[in-house]
Amino acid sequence: MPLPRPGANELIVQALFSGVSRGTESLVFNGRIPASEYARMRAPFQEGDFPTPVKYGYCMVGRVVEGPCEYQGREVFCLHPHQDRFVVPVTAVHPLPPHVPAARAVLAANMETALNGIWDAGVLPGDRLAVIGAGSVGCLVAWLAARIPGCEVELIDINPRREAIAAALGVRFATPDAAREEADVVIHASGNQEGLALALRLAGFEATVVELSWYGERPVTLSLGEAFHSRRLVLKSSQVGAVSAVRRARRTLQSRLRLALSLLDDAALDGLINSESRFGDLPRTMAQLATEPGDTIMHRVRYD
Repeated sequence: MPLPRPGANELIVQALFSGVSRGTESLVFNGRIPASEYARMRAPFQEGDFPTPVKYGYCMVGRVVEGPCEYQGREVFCLHPHQDRFVVPVTAVHPLPPHVPAARAVLAANMETALNGIWDAGVLPGDRLAVIGAGSVGCLVAWLAARIPGCEVELIDINPRREAIAAALGVRFATPDAAREEADVVIHASGNQEGLALALRLAGFEATVVELSWYGERPVTLSLGEAFHSRRLVLKSSQVGAVSAVRRARRTLQSRLRLALSLLDDAALDGLINSESRFGDLPRTMAQLATEPGDTIMHRVRYD
């Protein structure tokens, strides 16, 4: 399909890489978005309507090939579906920081989610933090928290092969049966109700449990009996569609994304991108990622 001509304040962007945010995009691919969330779950520049068919995605990195001279040739991040070329307003793109390569910048949207989760959790120096789920968001949460002075961070996953990733990120790893209890803060990002039940078990007295997972239309059964009340636990959700309340007065969605991009200046994060395919293979690849992802943390789509 031919692209429309860009207007005075628009750009043509040639895609270089995009990332598959596997949790959300698998729910979209499998048609598991609740009807009540059709409007809220629309991605920027989405085409089509839920449940299907839709053009979806929000982890796009490209190079500006046409537009105002100050943008031409620049590598940019954009919340845009998987597509080889597209036209967007200049306000929709974020130039990459000098030391963040395009191949790594596909992590920006998930870094933004992790950053918002850290803000919502109120992680402080010296906190004992349990992060459940070593997917891309969980790994980025653990990496961020480990850089807060004095924080003791444990990354927990049912897959023991994720221990090598945890080591590269500079955090302790544990399987659920070996995880430490009495955490000050627990951040859950596994996407499974068993992980959320584990989060309540690991939380210490008056601790906060932050739920970063989104389950789509799947019901979640959680026991709020046992010691939930006597330990006075706080269970709260964190979602990236709004800036965390503790930063909303001073941060916009745009400034939060710029900050997330700047935080990607660490080659250790390249290890989170452990799967790649060509754009032309995406329909087949997406079907596999949505059903049998294997050890994939972040899948990168290459446009060449």
